[in-house]
Amino acid sequence: MTKILCISGSPVDGSSTDFILRELSRQISNKFNTNKTSIEFIKLSELKLYSCIACGKIPEKNFCIYDDDISPIYNKIIECDCFLFGSPIYFDSVSAQAKTLIDRCNCMRPPDYENQTPNHDFMKILTKKRPGAIILVGGEKAWFEGARRTIAGFFKWIEVINEGLITYGSHDFKKKGDAVNDLHVLRNINNLAEHLYEKILNDEKV
Repeated sequence: MTKILCISGSPVDGSSTDFILRELSRQISNKFNTNKTSIEFIKLSELKLYSCIACGKIPEKNFCIYDDDISPIYNKIIECDCFLFGSPIYFDSVSAQAKTLIDRCNCMRPPDYENQTPNHDFMKILTKKRPGAIILVGGEKAWFEGARRTIAGFFKWIEVINEGLITYGSHDFKKKGDAVNDLHVLRNINNLAEHLYEKILNDEKV
């Protein structure tokens, strides 16, 4: 079963971020036999999340000192075959919800694949690299690069290979979900879905 995990950092119901994530995952799934894929969509604004406090403790039995709604997400990230992460642009970066998850994944440090540091302080919990993609939504004059860098660093940390980026600058910030009518975005979704499908297939053959 190919597992596609979508995580949205948008606090808005029916947002363009949510639409792009859902449509991209749907198109990837449709390229497989439908009974061979599962899609899970997580909206962070619906969860109870604690912010990272830089405790400095080495994780042992648990991923974090906190046990909140992020706790079950760790295993979902580890087990997925494709990871799609989206956020609106707030002050040239990701949303508070998105940043909270990113910060709390600090303890998911990449494992030592080359076995060069056997005394690694962090658990070797990541078992494979996975393809993924970034979705960013802002206004007409949004600067996407700050948020892209943040998520790209997050992907590298959790062993997700960034295979593509979809950005959407809304013409009317008061109108939610208007990406559904943007032909350029729809073409980008279709192209990225095809690319991710091929990447997932190649990973499964290894």
